[in-house]
Amino acid sequence: MNTYLLLKTLHIVSSVLLVGTGLGTAFFMFFTNRSGSLAAQTVVSRLVVRADLWFTTPAVIVQPITGIAMAHLAGWPLSTPWIAWSLMLYVLTGAFWLPVVWLQLQMARMAAIAAAAGSDVPPRYWRFTRWWEALGYPAFVAMLAVFWLMVMKPDLPMPWVI
Repeated sequence: MNTYLLLKTLHIVSSVLLVGTGLGTAFFMFFTNRSGSLAAQTVVSRLVVRADLWFTTPAVIVQPITGIAMAHLAGWPLSTPWIAWSLMLYVLTGAFWLPVVWLQLQMARMAAIAAAAGSDVPPRYWRFTRWWEALGYPAFVAMLAVFWLMVMKPDLPMPWVI
């Protein structure tokens, strides 16, 4: 079996899980938060947290391991511009994603408490929703840029030279 192709398969599948789960959970959380249904918010926010735990987190771990291993096997130094840009954008995405995970946990907890008490979610939930969206958009765009870099492998200047 070809080790490079196995790593490439794992890398592609994990990237699809990473971006696909992110897009899917964002879609459902975005529209559920506008539905006016506390029951839906409670269920969806809990499932978004679960999806990040089950799918996104393992993919976040697999991505750099398989990517760096493939670069090594292919003889590409990590300083290759498209790889350096990809790594930089991946780290940037993580800087946006970590607070999003914390916000999701808090939002799920607030929704569950409100549902149990038969009350509305507190105003803090809506502040967290705005932050969740504001951090999520640039993270998603950065991951799309990483996809583009992985596929196109363009000849770019080094990130620290610009």
